Amino acid sequence: MQFTAEQIAALLQGEVVGDPKAAVRNFAKIEEGEPGCLSFLANMKYAHYLYETASSIVLVNRDFVPEKPVSATLIKVDNAYESVARLLTIYQQTVEKRRGIHPTAVVAPTAEVGEDCYVGPHAYIGENVKVGSGCQIYANVVVEERCELGDDCLLYPGVSIYHDCKLGHRVTIHSGAVIGADGFGFAPAGDHYEKIPQIGIVTIEDDVEIGANTCVDRSTMGSTYVRRGVKLDNMVQVAHNCEVGAHTVMSAQVGLAGSTKIGQWCMCGGQAGFAGHIKIGDRCGIGAQAGVIGNLKDGTQVIGSPAMDPKTFFRSMAVMKRLPEMMRDVNELKNARQQD
Repeated sequence: MQFTAEQIAALLQGEVVGDPKAAVRNFAKIEEGEPGCLSFLANMKYAHYLYETASSIVLVNRDFVPEKPVSATLIKVDNAYESVARLLTIYQQTVEKRRGIHPTAVVAPTAEVGEDCYVGPHAYIGENVKVGSGCQIYANVVVEERCELGDDCLLYPGVSIYHDCKLGHRVTIHSGAVIGADGFGFAPAGDHYEKIPQIGIVTIEDDVEIGANTCVDRSTMGSTYVRRGVKLDNMVQVAHNCEVGAHTVMSAQVGLAGSTKIGQWCMCGGQAGFAGHIKIGDRCGIGAQAGVIGNLKDGTQVIGSPAMDPKTFFRSMAVMKRLPEMMRDVNELKNARQQD
């Protein structure tokens, strides 16, 4: 499918600078641009590629002013990154969905599978499962007994959803993710650990995306919650009885201990860790590898382990770099005192 610059500009409420009839049929990174491709420039670190790219059209922010001539047609928009995301979504929607149930799939007699669904090779849909319309369930997916899936869910190969869990509409779960495994609950009992049965479920609300090999554990009682619009990267661990607030995003290898409550619109950097039974407010920023051991109020920004205010952290790191010479000075003072 081919689109012209003027068609794209009309869709994005943008301004064409160059040939309005310039046409594209594919996407490319600006440094790898080819004729017939659309690229974007949002990070000025890549600005030098604009003057040499072969892409036919480049999306740029409205306030961008080229420093020298550009051969590509530019479309100026309010936010180039957001605009290319919209275009990629539209492009993806033009790809025809798979439909039908593969002969090797196993669908229990009591399961309900909605219209226009796809169930791939060797997938398993258990007893009393309810699958909404338009869902795409790829090869080797397991959806165990009494689970509920809303409309237009996408489960990539190898996803496992344990019994009784609930997914909202438009939930995407990537390969290897496990939803509803037992929470890590063991009670010391003399010479062994007694397993605490995990009889709760996992509830995932609408428009959530969960990355590959991420685990969301079922609750001891009640439910572990992943609220609407949450985006979890690969290899994230959400323990039993946790709640991840609406529209919060977590980078790879973030770990939540049991009963942690994360607020709405929080941003958590890679490998950040949260102690159990703490509450994080709304719109908090958690730096990469931060170790959060206590409650945080709304809007708090932290980094480091244990987590602290960024200014304090960077001042501490400045002192840390000087510790060897400070230790040398202390030893010299001690030696001088002993000689006196």
